[in-house]
Parts: sequence; C-alpha cells; structure tokens
Amino acid sequence: MKYGSLILEKKEYVYLKRILNISGYAEDHETQKCLMNLSEELKTAHIVDEGDVPMDVIRFNSMVTLVLESGIEKQLQVVIPMEKDVKQNKISILTPMGSALIGYSKGDTILWDFPTGKQKIKIIDVAQKETFSDAGLVT
Repeated sequence: MKYGSLILEKKEYVYLKRILNISGYAEDHETQKCLMNLSEELKTAHIVDEGDVPMDVIRFNSMVTLVLESGIEKQLQVVIPMEKDVKQNKISILTPMGSALIGYSKGDTILWDFPTGKQKIKIIDVAQKETFSDAGLVT
C-alpha cells in the first residue's frame, strides 16, 4: 500500500461511517462481509483535511482504472449509493468493488474477498472528478 493505510477526507469518512451503520442489514451475506472488511480497514485509516488528500487516492466520485487478476482492464467511478448507475460504470461504495477501492491509491494492489472469492486488483490510474464535499452533500 503506497501510503501505508487507507486515506480518507474527514467529511467523506464521516459519511461513509454513517452509511455503513445504516447498511448493516445488506440483503446478502457476501456483500455484508465486504462491508465488514471495509469497517475494519476504516479503524486504521488516515483521516485528513480536504487539501491534504493526495490526488491519486480513490475518493467519492473518483474515476478509477484497474486491472483484474484475469487481465481484464476496467474503468469505473466510485459514487454514493443513490448515484450508482451500472450502465455508466458508476459503482456504489456499498458494493463489494466500491468498498474494496475506497481510500487506496494509484499503484496499489488490493487482495479483496469478493462474493466470487478472493481476487487481486491493481489500480492503474485515479482521476478526480467533483469531490464529495464540492457536491454539497455535506455541510
């Protein structure tokens, strides 16, 4: 891991903790397991001010290019649950892939326990779109 632990902006961290508490009743066991893994990772996350988040860290609304263990390259955007849109490759933070990516950075390789089994993901690129705070969702 490039920075030693997950890095999250303060407002995004608070929002994420809130939605994780609310989502404690995910429909399926495998998704619940992924969210519990994220909750564990948040305990050691480095929480920083907006201006201190490195540009290559995956946050809400980040565009991420990654390569799966199978060699398939994907580009997607990690978003809040109500903005998910599979057709536009916008994945919710509450999905197994979204929960695996948040707080990691370009160059990191993640080994995550997905519903289909453990899988290695290499983060090739991270581009920032409008940040969560800019979107006016947090005051």
